[in-house]
Amino acid sequence: MEHGQETMTIVDEHGEEHVCEVIFTFDSEDFGKSYVLYHILGENENIDDDEEIEIHASAFIPSENDEDGELMPIETDEEWDMIEEMLNTFLAEEDEE
Repeated sequence: MEHGQETMTIVDEHGEEHVCEVIFTFDSEDFGKSYVLYHILGENENIDDDEEIEIHASAFIPSENDEDGELMPIETDEEWDMIEEMLNTFLAEEDEE
């Protein structure tokens, strides 16, 4: 399976922009939100292949006009648990390929 190298730009709390690679996105009917899992490009330049990349997750509101949606912090443990489950499923499927 090919990874589409989809990227997005986020602005951190210091106002600095970071380009991120989108790992995958999904919708949750339970929470009525969409979620994006991503990692920041460049922050993992000097790690070995064995090391885990740091994966970030945010809720997002897709925008109407094809621009990046608005990212929002994830606020509940229930959401984090659900995201972790989705990630584990996604990674398990990747390993089978």
